[in-house]
Amino acid sequence: MTFSLSRRALMVGGLLLAVAFPALAQDKPVLRFSAVFSEQDIRAQMMDLLSSQVAGDYTIEPYFGGNLFKQGTELVALQRGNLEMGNIAPQDISNQIPAWSVLTSAYLFRDAAHLRTFFDSDVGAEFKKMAEDQLGIHILGPTYFGARQVGLIDDRVINTPADMAGVKLRMPGGDAWQFLGAAIGANPTPMAYAEVYTGLQTGAIDGQDNPLPNVENMKFYEVMKQIVLTSHLVGFDLLVINKASWDTMSAEQQASFQQAADVAIDFSQKEHLARETELVERFQSAGLKIHQPDLDAFRAYAQEKYLASELAKDWPAGVIERINAL
Repeated sequence: MTFSLSRRALMVGGLLLAVAFPALAQDKPVLRFSAVFSEQDIRAQMMDLLSSQVAGDYTIEPYFGGNLFKQGTELVALQRGNLEMGNIAPQDISNQIPAWSVLTSAYLFRDAAHLRTFFDSDVGAEFKKMAEDQLGIHILGPTYFGARQVGLIDDRVINTPADMAGVKLRMPGGDAWQFLGAAIGANPTPMAYAEVYTGLQTGAIDGQDNPLPNVENMKFYEVMKQIVLTSHLVGFDLLVINKASWDTMSAEQQASFQQAADVAIDFSQKEHLARETELVERFQSAGLKIHQPDLDAFRAYAQEKYLASELAKDWPAGVIERINAL
């Protein structure tokens, strides 16, 4: 009897509190987050950190591994209001805003720091405004996940794009990826990601390009002789929130949320950079040759190729020069 009365008293007390203080009875707003990376990814830790910082005001509900929305569908889900937050590839944005394709071109960004500088700059603000006005998403910041490097099955010396002539370099399918391979002087060869290890092993391809963590995860280093640190594409996605959710926040809440996102993105970037440094040392210890080519020669060659292509027709005038000057 005592237990029953106590429980009833608690229920009545809770009801009275809910009537007197309706805000206490309401749950915190839930922000569903979707990404294709796994729970083991550094960026999953980034989201844990962000969640803990905003826990007083919001509940971030994460879905990893494409379990909620498949890769490439997250942006539409955000636009339709079926998703509040996501980790979006810039290529997906460029499909709807052609001017954004410049941000997916080779050698645009020198490194992770240059990438962050861009998004914090006036020209970066212009691109973020395009996304907000045309797509209804607010960009919190870029999530760096590694620079793409060339791995080869032989020990030929690669110093300039001319040295890449004739190299059958596996690239993902699609015109943009194939153009990227040609823009660093190679003979791009489309091949499924799952087939790359065997392709390297049998000599069907001479090399592949991936961030170093991918090289480790897929064990490509077992069938390669060297890694050429071309850094031809600074890999990044974008941490975004749909504008409808963003606009429900007060100016103070927006500032606090952005500050929390900056801390989380800083953590992720630092961890990825440390991982890349560690892997260079590990691959060297495993017997792979690590070579640093003439990056200025690669950058000049690639940017000339892009500017002379159809891809550049939608780019804002002078944008390459403005980004190079940052």
